Amino acid sequence: MSRVGRAPIKLPKGVEVKLSGSHVKVKGPKGELERTFHPDIAIALADDQITCARPTDGKIHRQLHGLTRALINNMVVGVTEGFKKELQIVGVGFKCEAKKRGVLLNVGYSHPVFVALPSNVKAEVTAPTTIVVTGTDREMVGQVAATIRAVRKPEPYKGKGIMYTGERIHRKAGKTGK
Repeated sequence: MSRVGRAPIKLPKGVEVKLSGSHVKVKGPKGELERTFHPDIAIALADDQITCARPTDGKIHRQLHGLTRALINNMVVGVTEGFKKELQIVGVGFKCEAKKRGVLLNVGYSHPVFVALPSNVKAEVTAPTTIVVTGTDREMVGQVAATIRAVRKPEPYKGKGIMYTGERIHRKAGKTGK
């Protein structure tokens, strides 16, 4: 049995869940999320707890069992606490600036790069070299942070580029002189 899948999800105060078959809608203080899951996984709501059950012990059902439970838990956490990813820009003259619906990055190219944000994700520039991406949907927050990082990935020789806070860059030695 999946250890992740069989754990019940406890609903905190102020969170409403509506189930209609395999469609789950979660509403909380920070927003509202909805998603449709695979119809084979049974999702049940009882006593402020959500449980997931699988019909067989086949490989696909075992995989879907843990996945469904994890995604529902991320929805509940997202509407109560939210998710956050922090990025840092390293390099001489590299900086960022918040715009109305996105982030403008000056990261060593001949032109500034504008990264547009979806409506349910916010990016806050706390310092000229720090971006904090927040939102209720964990998947979207991670995707936006990855898109921003992909503009200029950290290079292994000097470590310049956009990286997650706390990320370690494997550094290379480079060329040696005679």
